[in-house]
Amino acid sequence: MIGRSEEYAKMFQLEGQLWWYRSLHERVEQALQTQFGSRRDIRILDAGCGTGGMLDFLRHKGYTILQGIDGSADAVEFCHERGFSVTLLDLTKLASFEPEVQYDVIICNDVFCYFTEADLPPLLSALRHRLKSNGILVSNNNAFSVFEGQHDIAVGIIRRFVLADFEYLLPQAGLIINYATYWSFVLSPVILLIRQWQRLQLKLGWQKPEDAKSDVYLPSAWINETLYHIAKTEQKLLSRTPFGSSLFIIVGKS
Repeated sequence: MIGRSEEYAKMFQLEGQLWWYRSLHERVEQALQTQFGSRRDIRILDAGCGTGGMLDFLRHKGYTILQGIDGSADAVEFCHERGFSVTLLDLTKLASFEPEVQYDVIICNDVFCYFTEADLPPLLSALRHRLKSNGILVSNNNAFSVFEGQHDIAVGIIRRFVLADFEYLLPQAGLIINYATYWSFVLSPVILLIRQWQRLQLKLGWQKPEDAKSDVYLPSAWINETLYHIAKTEQKLLSRTPFGSSLFIIVGKS
């Protein structure tokens, strides 16, 4: 998404409100609590931190050792507005960034979708090198190509994933999946219908690719809260689901 200033501006404004971001942030926090309990002094790196919404959420939850890196100057500037000392860094150069520092947690949300087949293995190896022995990599990813739509075009996504992709890639980097689930399973029929309609509009020429808009917009308050509570209830009642527009994984060293 580097170079798409308007998308970063929307993200910065809406991350604390939009149902999808709120749901994702809570999933990440639950992963941290499961691994480290009540500790708030764990060292956390958000690799591809965007405008800092995840870091801001964790700061409000009491986590004290927070660091971020991102390849977008726009994103880093927004992080600085939030008061975070975030470093501008192309993630393909992660191996050379503070190589002696390791982390209890590395968060990498909706980042791998911007990397090619050639770039992913060395990135995953670099991420593993930065994890402590009992550390975890927490990653959300765009899932299933059937969910491709205007959002992918608007933010520059180059690929989507299924679990089998990570089951193949991660062991090569010395990593193992501790937990994985697709989400939002309950909302997936609605999301799928919207995305298929978007693709039809593009195919028929009713919508131009250069005019594509992302999903980062705030619906009416009652719709936003309803969607949030549906996602929250799904997370509580269904620990794993087989389908959804996102794939959430928790990874450790093998």
